Amino acid sequence: MAREIASVGVVGLGTMGAGIAEVLARSGLSVIGVEVGDDGVARGRGHLEHSTGRALSKGKLDEAGRAELLGRVSYSTSLHDLAEVDLVIEAIPESLELKAEVFAQLDKITGPDTVFVSNTSSLSITEIGVHTARPGKVVGMHFFNPAPVLKLVEIVRTVVTEPGVVEEVTAFAERLGKTPVVMGDRAGFIANALLFGYLNHAVRMYEQRYATREDLDAAMRFGCGYPMGPLALLDLIGLDTAYEILDTMYHQSRNRLHAPAPLLKQMITAGLLGRKVGRGFYSYDAPDSPNVVADAIGAESSTVDESALREVRRVGVVGTGTMATGIVEVFAKRGYPVVLRARSAEKAEAAVARVRKSLDKAVAKGKLSEGDAAAALGRISPAVEFEELADVDLVVEAVAEELPVKQAVFAALDDVVRPGAILATTTSSLPVIECAAATSRPSAVLGMHFFNPAPVMKLVEVVSTIATAPEVTATAAAVCGELGKHPVRCGDRAGFIVNALLFPYLNDAVKMLEAHYAGADDIDTAMKVGCGLPMGPFELLDVVGLDVSLAIERTLYNEFREEGFAPAPLLEHLVTAGRLGRKTGKGFGDYT
Repeated sequence: MAREIASVGVVGLGTMGAGIAEVLARSGLSVIGVEVGDDGVARGRGHLEHSTGRALSKGKLDEAGRAELLGRVSYSTSLHDLAEVDLVIEAIPESLELKAEVFAQLDKITGPDTVFVSNTSSLSITEIGVHTARPGKVVGMHFFNPAPVLKLVEIVRTVVTEPGVVEEVTAFAERLGKTPVVMGDRAGFIANALLFGYLNHAVRMYEQRYATREDLDAAMRFGCGYPMGPLALLDLIGLDTAYEILDTMYHQSRNRLHAPAPLLKQMITAGLLGRKVGRGFYSYDAPDSPNVVADAIGAESSTVDESALREVRRVGVVGTGTMATGIVEVFAKRGYPVVLRARSAEKAEAAVARVRKSLDKAVAKGKLSEGDAAAALGRISPAVEFEELADVDLVVEAVAEELPVKQAVFAALDDVVRPGAILATTTSSLPVIECAAATSRPSAVLGMHFFNPAPVMKLVEVVSTIATAPEVTATAAAVCGELGKHPVRCGDRAGFIVNALLFPYLNDAVKMLEAHYAGADDIDTAMKVGCGLPMGPFELLDVVGLDVSLAIERTLYNEFREEGFAPAPLLEHLVTAGRLGRKTGKGFGDYT
């Protein structure tokens, strides 16, 4: 039977410690908060009073409830006052030496059944626990900031943690109204281990001037539904904190992808730590403010010479699949006459029928009037011969993801489409320059990577090759704006922005599962609850398709030759076994 935990000690009353104390007191527990001196106690008390005061002003607490909550918390400057508590939570700064010393002292003060919990976000629980005579009763309990608001708690067991202690602490987290996930002792645990590799990769992209900060952040918000882009999130976390977590992860994993990007160190040295100082990747109107203000970097990156833009009045789309018909619908609804080129009259007719069905759905949902749907359909001209694209101003190719097929299409378009017209491919993974090389006009060729379903998704990656003329890129971006899409610009390399950031993260999740470090459900929960992502990595892999995911990961690995990008063997085995995700009924989940 698990013990009833009635009294808890919290060592360290900074932002996190005070937040944990508030969570405990809200749950009816008696809390003793310990700080090193009276000033620390005063700051901790102030954190608690400020936080509960905000809850009061928002109607989440009444005066009596607030007084009762604050009354459950007592303060001390001596660890000896924790002698009788049932559980101690340590929330001091991220120093192994400091944490080990606190637990070594508590080991002599508290009873033998008292459980020791560390709130570390990156240090080894095993290394902390060995400094006590009770390593079996030492566990990690990683709250997320702000603790009173965020639901996720990572429960970290070591190889010697008693199973009963893990069960007791997990039940305790649930009693606090939190969502616990259990895992082994590895740097970064689940959320940080997956999140910070992705953030570091984004910094490297920015460092290499592959894309602007605005485009990197917009790509992940609009392309993946993330609540924040990676660079804005780093500003919120604090660049110094991010560096420490990455450095700890790298020293444990020796994975080069965890080695902090040099730019992070440079920015920290320059004092650009993020929101807390008013400047990081972005500039803010004051320290601790979320309000971004214009600066020289942003002004420089957004300059476009509108006089150089090419006129786009009539559009061609090559292809009849889901992506092609979605792109046709997007252009037609925005008033562009569209020539839909198919390999046969039957395929063209079927493609137009799919667009009609989609428009009818939009009408039924009240998103489009019957008149506008009819007008959009009237702008679509089916075609079989490439010559029927002769007078269009922009052609978007959306055929199968096979390079020889695309190259043949571009060669055919080059022969018939008027000089000055722009040729675009909506490939998600193939080199755009290979398509351009099949034409006599490589300066007029670029990528316009729409996301599926094209009528719904806001993002378009506008991909320039080394040969693409600047005015062609600017024109494509302006057309995206006319379509109500958000264009982000990047160079022509594997994965562009979204896939290059997303799929290494998904691959890391598979490797984590493969190592029996945590279960698929716990990993999915950690990323959804802890990071606010719309889907967990395994849910997303099953939706995308494991075969599609493997193909993208192989492309990334072959281009960058990064050992950390090598596809997880488990993913390859599942694909070989025919477990491809939702489309086959089985992937990481079972949908039968």
